[in-house]
Amino acid sequence: MKSPKEVALDRRLLHSLEGLLRRVAERLIGDPEVHVLQEYANAVSIVRLGYNDHGPVHMRLVTLNALRMAQILGEAGVPLSLEREGLATPEEARVAVLLAAFLHDIGMSVCRDAHEEHSAALALPILDRILAEAFPDALPLRIALRSVALEGIIGHMGHRTIHSLEAGLIPVADGCDMAKGRARIPMMRQETVRVGDIHRYSASAVDKVEILPGEQRPIRITVRMAQSVGLFQVEEVLWAKIQASPIQPYIELLAQVRDEKPRQYL
Repeated sequence: MKSPKEVALDRRLLHSLEGLLRRVAERLIGDPEVHVLQEYANAVSIVRLGYNDHGPVHMRLVTLNALRMAQILGEAGVPLSLEREGLATPEEARVAVLLAAFLHDIGMSVCRDAHEEHSAALALPILDRILAEAFPDALPLRIALRSVALEGIIGHMGHRTIHSLEAGLIPVADGCDMAKGRARIPMMRQETVRVGDIHRYSASAVDKVEILPGEQRPIRITVRMAQSVGLFQVEEVLWAKIQASPIQPYIELLAQVRDEKPRQYL
């Protein structure tokens, strides 16, 4: 059974898409293996390890974030890498973004260490069957989309050098899911103080993250928070992922504590 939040996000995602992207999203949402992998990834993350949400809700929010940024780049006249290289249409290039974002944390079902590598391994057969269905007579396109999707998955922690704009959207979209809802369940379950609690307390201080067209650069990310402890999420998590991403030149990053003047990082 899906949670009400997951169902609402499925509707929101599908409502935002049409054509090819909507068909691929429907296939992902309806895939039983994907659903079970996402649910079990959260069981490992929250129940076993006491971490933040890494399950179906998180992966859907990251997908929405990544596709929103891809849309803004397109509207600003910035082509994604596969489009610029003449290997895919803008819509086809966004399929790689959708697939990478939706599957990026399924490796948490194995373990936390190197979970991005496990995600890539688990995603490979899923990518093959979904891309074969979407592009049955286009092997070169399937290979390109699969490769870029895997690049986004394996690079989402910001620890590896990635090169395509499609893949570069994934770590930034992942870092943008930092609002307090993501830490709610671990905070409710926890009874004692633990090393690493700064991640949960800082996330709990973040009210929302806005992704909008920028003024000097195409994308403006604004993190609004109730307490300055939320700056940890901006400076130690999101900032690091933006710095490691090839979409960094296209981003403005601001953080605002209550009604204070926003701090501009990019």
